[in-house]
Amino acid sequence: MSNLYLDESLSANDLAVGASVALTGDEARHAATVSRLRSGESVLLGNGSGVQATCEVTGVENKRVDLTVVSVAQHPLEEFRLVLVQALAKGDRDERAVQAAVEVGVDAVLPWQAERSVSRWSGDKIEKGVVRWQKVVREATKQSLRAWTPDVLPPESTASLLTHTGHDRVLILEPTAKKRLSDLTRAEIEPVDPRGSVLVLVGPEGGVSEKELSVLTEAGALPVRLGESVLRTSTAGPVALALINVALGRW
Repeated sequence: MSNLYLDESLSANDLAVGASVALTGDEARHAATVSRLRSGESVLLGNGSGVQATCEVTGVENKRVDLTVVSVAQHPLEEFRLVLVQALAKGDRDERAVQAAVEVGVDAVLPWQAERSVSRWSGDKIEKGVVRWQKVVREATKQSLRAWTPDVLPPESTASLLTHTGHDRVLILEPTAKKRLSDLTRAEIEPVDPRGSVLVLVGPEGGVSEKELSVLTEAGALPVRLGESVLRTSTAGPVALALINVALGRW
């Protein structure tokens, strides 16, 4: 089974075994015209909030696919969230980072207006940027068959990121850092507060500025490096998240 379709309006009750569900809109059009589903085939249907159902296709039209729920799996949330704090970058480099981060298991992404970000979000661009990232996240969720669709959080500045250091674990990816991320223990990665999150900060093309690195470190953030080579802003975050998943036993 290689196709996951999402309908965020569905509740757990809607996806009970034996229930009939009608897939409509863009999801139905994709299923009918791109995936070319046929009656009798099996697909995965989720609500993006932890519930996934294996369904049998019972009817296909251009704008409607009828399904019958065969089995249901409920996936609980992880103990705490992994959050990619991705600096805005030119082109689609930040979006590529977000896409890969979702595939490797991030729980939320947070746009960061870093000092050296070439791309700037202001005015109407803020809402448009968030919507664009939400689309990237949703598509990556479907591609990787994830049960939970990661959140796209409101953009933050460096100053507002300082408020996270009191309860969240904040890790800054910095090529000159003395500590390697792969050397951190689980205790060094877990949130300061059990109710907090693990934030992985990735700078833009020009990197995290000395001023940003200084104020964040003084506030309690921990600079870490990945290795001897310097990765692109579109690559560093997903690589770091993969290492953290191993250290936390999620992989």
